[in-house]
Amino acid sequence: MRIEPTASAAARGDILLRVDGLTVRTPQRTLVSDFSLHMAHGERIGLIGESGSGKSITTTALLGLLPTGVTADGSVEIDGYSGNLLEAPEADLMRLRGNDVAMVFQEPLTALNPLMRAGAQVAEIILQHRLAPNRAEANRRAVEMLDAVHLPDPAQAARAYPHQLSGGQRQRVMLAMALANDPSLLLCDEPTTALDVTVQRQVLDLILELVRERGTGLLFITHDLAVVADMCTRVLVMNHGAVVEEGTTEEVFTRPQHPYTRGLLAASDLDAVDANGRLFTVATAQQYVPPAAGDPTPSPVERAGRFATDPATEPVMRVTDLVRTYTRGRTSLFAAAPEVRALKGISFEVPRGGRLGVVGESGSGKSTLLRILAGLDRPTSGSAVVAGNEVNGAKEAQLRELRQNLQIVFQDPMGSLDPRMTVEKIVSEPLLVPGRGETAADRKRMVAEMLEAVGLPASSAERFPHQFSGGQRQRISIARALICRPQVVVADEPVSALDVSVRAQVLNLLADLVDEYGLTLVFVSHDLNVVRHLCDSVIVMQSGEIVEAGDTESVYLDPQHPYTKRLIDSSLTLRQELAQRT
Repeated sequence: MRIEPTASAAARGDILLRVDGLTVRTPQRTLVSDFSLHMAHGERIGLIGESGSGKSITTTALLGLLPTGVTADGSVEIDGYSGNLLEAPEADLMRLRGNDVAMVFQEPLTALNPLMRAGAQVAEIILQHRLAPNRAEANRRAVEMLDAVHLPDPAQAARAYPHQLSGGQRQRVMLAMALANDPSLLLCDEPTTALDVTVQRQVLDLILELVRERGTGLLFITHDLAVVADMCTRVLVMNHGAVVEEGTTEEVFTRPQHPYTRGLLAASDLDAVDANGRLFTVATAQQYVPPAAGDPTPSPVERAGRFATDPATEPVMRVTDLVRTYTRGRTSLFAAAPEVRALKGISFEVPRGGRLGVVGESGSGKSTLLRILAGLDRPTSGSAVVAGNEVNGAKEAQLRELRQNLQIVFQDPMGSLDPRMTVEKIVSEPLLVPGRGETAADRKRMVAEMLEAVGLPASSAERFPHQFSGGQRQRISIARALICRPQVVVADEPVSALDVSVRAQVLNLLADLVDEYGLTLVFVSHDLNVVRHLCDSVIVMQSGEIVEAGDTESVYLDPQHPYTKRLIDSSLTLRQELAQRT
């Protein structure tokens, strides 16, 4: 299946990239099958699909960077080079990379040299392609490029090492490196996935501004459909190594033809729920009605009444004037050790059975708050009472009781599951604390029940974490958190690392289990759209303070604090992006 450029571009012969019949395989299996794409100069095309769909391996093949043992057949041609890139000698490919074709990767910290200053890394690209006569001129042009990507004080940023820059600043350095030689084609592989929501919006706007100014062709790889609706005019949908649908963004997103595309759209649309109030999944997408271009989001009335929490219910969590101050190591023999005020006297309550969203960007104090609530850290002052247990000054026995009543589901399930333990041992581990009386047979039975409750077969108990997908591992984490029947579950960004279809399944599972077990949920996220769907109340944190709090709909529809408004305005939703295209 092939995306063709516009008729006028084809008539002018204005083809930038021509890919025909690209097939990528290992000796054991085919990874990408018969991929074709014709892109005009200045076109912006989105390549979407979930993990394992073949997006990244396709772009790696275009650059001639396939790992050992992986081969590519077919034809890849780029304007300005006469031959097939798949057959080109390495010397030619090295000249093309960075000069005609450049790439921005997902994680800039792993793509940047930690031992070189940012400006020197940009200058090195310019020198390698002989676009400056000497290092002094290359350094001057590097500072100009850092200024072009809107880094504050570009001269100072040029002298900084990657670890001294924020995630968004590092991604801007990567963008400056990619565009330093004014390439005709820019490949972006999930460049904003790891960024905070406001930084994501800034980087996306910057990429769009720069490629429009320079007439650069853009191939944008992502699993986020709202980002594609914002950035791209055309789209390819990949599944299991093949393109299953293609067309303009409006056509594909409002009138999907393939069941997989419809499933992706349904799972991505957090503004749409089925008759039972649950998010659509790929399995239930037949009933999903895609948004028409220009459609508004559902009204507050449509969202009302989804939660039945009585605000007069006794609080299961009460935080009062909580302060946490850290002391950093001394930087001078004579100066006092610097202090960092991670929490600056925050207060809030959560009623039994409530669903509280905690929203804020990196450095807002969310993680510090979680550690204190779980008894993993002690506040400098103030009070945190969780399920009747005061955290401040608690003895170890009291903390054990607290941890039975409060369990955490972490962001990265692979990082929180012991790879050497079977699922049965992992899930039953919270039952092994002193004071519990379950026998081995009891624990085995409880594990089987919990695995069934989270939608996994009982046979999963004998397997190891690496034998499961990301979504299945997160289900195992949820089973472990719930096996001791806690009163409170804290979910720390539990779906940010998951594909959109798996995200919908896990969010539905959490909502069902909260209702079934009468749990109180504290859901921590930087994604306001997820919080809006799942939570009845929200607190917005910035720099260790709560800047806004209230019921979720009121805060979302009428934010009172400029920071909350900025977060909401920066959030990308599929319906809003499609509406803005009309």
